[in-house]
Amino acid sequence: MNASHRTVSSDLLRARFSQAMSDLYRAEVPLYGELLEIVADCNRAGASATAPGTLDERLPVERHGAIRLGTPQELRAMRRVLAVLGMQPVGYYDLAPAGVPVHSTAFRPVGADSLGRSPFRLFTSLLRLELIADAGLRQQAATILARRQIFSDRLLALVALHEKNGELSGAQADEFLQHALDVFRWQRTAAVSHATYETLHRAHRLIADVVCFKGPHINHLTPRTCDIDAVQACMRARGIDVKESIEGPPRRRHPILLRQTSFKALEEAVAFSDGITGSHTARFGEVEQRGMALTPKGRAFYDRLLAQGDAPNRSDDVFAGFPDDLQTLRDDGLAYFRYWAEGTTLRCEPLVYEDFLPVSAAGIFQSNLGSADPPSFMTGSARDAFELALGCPVLDEMALYKDESETSLRQAQALLATTCAALQEQA
Repeated sequence: MNASHRTVSSDLLRARFSQAMSDLYRAEVPLYGELLEIVADCNRAGASATAPGTLDERLPVERHGAIRLGTPQELRAMRRVLAVLGMQPVGYYDLAPAGVPVHSTAFRPVGADSLGRSPFRLFTSLLRLELIADAGLRQQAATILARRQIFSDRLLALVALHEKNGELSGAQADEFLQHALDVFRWQRTAAVSHATYETLHRAHRLIADVVCFKGPHINHLTPRTCDIDAVQACMRARGIDVKESIEGPPRRRHPILLRQTSFKALEEAVAFSDGITGSHTARFGEVEQRGMALTPKGRAFYDRLLAQGDAPNRSDDVFAGFPDDLQTLRDDGLAYFRYWAEGTTLRCEPLVYEDFLPVSAAGIFQSNLGSADPPSFMTGSARDAFELALGCPVLDEMALYKDESETSLRQAQALLATTCAALQEQA
């Protein structure tokens, strides 16, 4: 069969897209390339498997990116595009209470096999225009967003072809990847005048970032490390303007959930539609350390500790009561585990946390938006509205972890039973 007619799996497409996105961001933000070198050095130095899961296999290729969309139509179309890459919306994150006027989901592969082949994720936020207090400004923003088309007609045609046939040929896959990549490129020419940008910027920097450009430029790309403290120290030693503190739980013998840090957003030149040249600050470089996934009981325990103190996610003392040995975490039902049979023995290891923390995400956003005193958007969760815009419910991450854990246990127990029966017959 001609290579151009051979179909391409979603897992392979996602792996190729993840690498292409990394190459694109490295070309646009050279400091991201330096970050990759730092992370690779730290991972080699700390390759003693401090994080759970298939560390050596996943670490070199693991990435997550983040984008911000402006309209429900953009969000629904993005869901269709990412479905071609085998990525589904998992979890709902409301960042408004933390002063960021968006709500979000994480598009990612589902299932251990797909995650093992390419664990690329895209944290995708939708601007909540209803949170703009000024009605006139809110309408102006909506009008600007209604004029733009961030997806090419050809990209949407290829998406429709995949939806119809369930696959793309090699040539179609190549074309799809190029058009999809174009969606995330940095636009040096704004879609609005400098005066309009300044007005929206004063309302909120993130509003300006979403509304004033022709597309949803990727605002960060995140490699995974096994030692985020070492990466943080190395960035500082190199003189990189790094975030003051690491978001998420403190350093532990057995990491839980997610820890994140970043170098500060860069100031980049922008040409506005009225001929004025100015600048915009949005894109930065983030790094993450993934720990184990907690059960609802474990997460509730973590959230109670998080609620204590002025800066609980940066205090080792606050989390001293959270168990840090695997036996207790499993016996007390605080974390999820994957099981397998090894001879006549049942083995287990913690499941990797594949998702995000809203408090940490908001902390990263705010530190790179440059707002020392962010506004507070006191509003209820708008999950129903988000899912209506998305065109489907988001998946429940806890249900995914539970299913993977229970399925692996059943399979391991069945294999053990078969092995033991065979040994008894031989005796």
